[in-house]
Amino acid sequence: MTCCAETRLFYMQPLFTLLQSFIDSLTNNFINPVSLVQMFCSFALNFVVVWIIVHFFYYPKARRRDYYFTFILLASSIFMMIYLMDGSKMEIGAALGLFAVFGIIRYRTESVPIREMTYLFFLVALSVVNGTTSNLSVVESVAANVIFICVVFLAERFLIADKEGCKFVQYDNIDLIQPEKSAELKADLEKRLGLKILRVEVGAVDFLRDMAMLRVYYEDPTPNRIKSVDRILKIKNDDAFS
Repeated sequence: MTCCAETRLFYMQPLFTLLQSFIDSLTNNFINPVSLVQMFCSFALNFVVVWIIVHFFYYPKARRRDYYFTFILLASSIFMMIYLMDGSKMEIGAALGLFAVFGIIRYRTESVPIREMTYLFFLVALSVVNGTTSNLSVVESVAANVIFICVVFLAERFLIADKEGCKFVQYDNIDLIQPEKSAELKADLEKRLGLKILRVEVGAVDFLRDMAMLRVYYEDPTPNRIKSVDRILKIKNDDAFS
């Protein structure tokens, strides 16, 4: 019985050798475990850093889930595109060309606020950097991402006036826009808006309709929120002040 088993094993040995050769060939030609692990690690690093920036710095103030979704997917797609195009051998012009693409984009549904556009370019830059750092060590890659996070933290913490909000107001009493009546203008706006007005800037004036566009700065009762809707310049269905 043992002899028969050894005989079958002897005749099946070439088959095992052939199967092993096929697996080795498949692994060498189609699957590179080292490159695959490196790609997943790089993607994980980029994704985690992008998520930290969006979730802990952008979202708490803006509360815009649509941009949250856009930033995560855009950063992931930019990273994969750069990485799979062998970013380390790309010319710098090809990478920077991505900025030109987004620079000419116009969203027809609504204008993108300046803060959201800044985060958009910032995350694109971050993903481009992470996609082209295959020649850097792990410590250098992590250090570069830490620098990005620190920049966002310092900018959000010290460069944004948390206690000051801004609204664009289409104002109907143009008699009060004269400089000598600024106190009366502020009092009228405080009564109508229910806010503590800090200062008022007068923009476009339409004497035919007795209307003026004002930029009103007020003491923000919710200083930890960025209200992009306050930056809307034009009232819907009215293009008088475009």
